[in-house]
Amino acid sequence: MRVVVVGSGIAGAAAAYHLARRGVDVVVVDDARPGVATAAGAGIVSPWATADETRFAFAGASAGYYPELVAALAEDTDEPTSYSVVGGLVTGRDEGALREVHRLVAARAAAHPAAGEASLLEPAPARALFPPLEPGLAAVHVSGGARVDGRQLRASLLDAARRRGAELRTGTAMMAVDGVRVDGERLDADSVVLAAGAWSAELLDPFGIRLPVAPQRGQITHLEVSADTGRWPVVSPMDSGHYLLAFPGGRVVAGATRETGSGFDHRVTAAGQLEVLEQALAVAPGLRDATLLETRVGFRPATPDGLPVLGPLPGYPRIVMATGFGPTGLTMAPLAGALVAEVVLGEEPRLDLTPYLPDRFLPTNGAFVG
Repeated sequence: MRVVVVGSGIAGAAAAYHLARRGVDVVVVDDARPGVATAAGAGIVSPWATADETRFAFAGASAGYYPELVAALAEDTDEPTSYSVVGGLVTGRDEGALREVHRLVAARAAAHPAAGEASLLEPAPARALFPPLEPGLAAVHVSGGARVDGRQLRASLLDAARRRGAELRTGTAMMAVDGVRVDGERLDADSVVLAAGAWSAELLDPFGIRLPVAPQRGQITHLEVSADTGRWPVVSPMDSGHYLLAFPGGRVVAGATRETGSGFDHRVTAAGQLEVLEQALAVAPGLRDATLLETRVGFRPATPDGLPVLGPLPGYPRIVMATGFGPTGLTMAPLAGALVAEVVLGEEPRLDLTPYLPDRFLPTNGAFVG
């Protein structure tokens, strides 16, 4: 069996790895475009307070899958994954709202051991865990919160896939009804995994399908502080799409904008930079003297309902989609890669994919809609 994987972000790399591990002949194709979400993503793996139950069903299972994946990769590559459980803080001032979050997380932890334990923290102990925090913020601490560097995880997955026999090719892929072409060369395949992130929809043009996956620009800023940041938890302020997390070596990540309708505009904008810094400093004013190292821009593959697109393309069962992860790609995409590998192999996926199938965008008239 031969499978071509189009796109080598986390979902594509994970699918390639799992297929190669099962003895499948795999070719991974990527044209290394700037702005891929994997390279810019923050790397928070802490979905335990997610409000939407359908999204949490996938995200919770995905976070719980990480230890299994990390253990498997350790057998196949020397490249570290960078995955680390450091805990998470959901911060806020409303005591009642924090107690509701605590109850939600504690209930989920009973079914998801990876969540660890949930505890309510007064401002002082919360700040002891993340020293730049605003002194008046209390928090729910989730011991199972984790972080991962998307670039490093991708390198680990691709190296493991390569060692298992996968071929990695740089080139521009074009989809066609008779297969895949890379820089004009036809590649025969029994199945194709389409995991091209925000560019996935345009690759379906030859089929006359308009899948509603569009780029959502995210601007994310990296700061440097003079502190031991290796064990700082991830920080998720209540009622905000912004966040903070830290990596060893004094690096603190603050993000991120969610710019729907941005197109592929690969710029750091004044408004975007202002938004990120204002939100970060409101939660952690202790970062005011941090050095601004860089601001990365990535294009999240966003869907109208905020859920990923996973499974066979209607009318083209040999094309299996793995895209649409929005701002939660580094949480969801590793498990998504394993699931689409199971679909390609004709197996029952370990998670019910019904809410995430591409045909949910296909009304009775047979045309995809957004």
